[in-house]
Amino acid sequence: MPTWGLLFLLSAVAQAIQDCPAPCTCQALETMGLRVDCQGQGLMALPALPAPTRHLLLANNSLHTVPPGAFDHLPQLQVLDMTQNPWHCDCGLTYLRLWLEDRMPKSLSSVLCASPEHAAHHPLDQLTGYQLGNCGWQLQASWVHLGVWWDLALAAVAVLGLALLAGLLCISTEPWPETRTQSHPSLEAAHQSLPILPSSNHHKPPK
Repeated sequence: MPTWGLLFLLSAVAQAIQDCPAPCTCQALETMGLRVDCQGQGLMALPALPAPTRHLLLANNSLHTVPPGAFDHLPQLQVLDMTQNPWHCDCGLTYLRLWLEDRMPKSLSSVLCASPEHAAHHPLDQLTGYQLGNCGWQLQASWVHLGVWWDLALAAVAVLGLALLAGLLCISTEPWPETRTQSHPSLEAAHQSLPILPSSNHHKPPK
């Protein structure tokens, strides 16, 4: 790297250290990035993080969620510690899950959910999309426990439908009874009134 490029990076890192969020401490790394330490600061929301952040330590705070796009301006971020936070694992945490799956899949198991009740004490990587919920609609809490019963009901309906279909197929394959065609009385009378033509095979008298 040319000298001017190195000086530019050093000045950028120095400026980023000056812009370090107040509750955190920032330290320049040998890799030209920043180590941003926000551990144990009682944070309830993410602070404004400097762009050169490479190591981000957020453990032992009161973080519940991560807003969408919170890490999009941190292309150098390689180390992320988010343990010991009371994460609320609903649809609001979908961005964090997708970001970790793409960048740091091994860190998913370190994000331990504290709420809601059905997700408590479970790591984020063990939750399904159904358990995280959808921001556009929410199922009632009592419905979450009825998932097995809904599955059984759907299976019963499917079996009943197959039984009805089999019965209809059996009926359609049975032979229909033969029907005797009855002639109309007017047709029989017309047939009897027709003249009887002599047979063409009668014997001619000898000459």
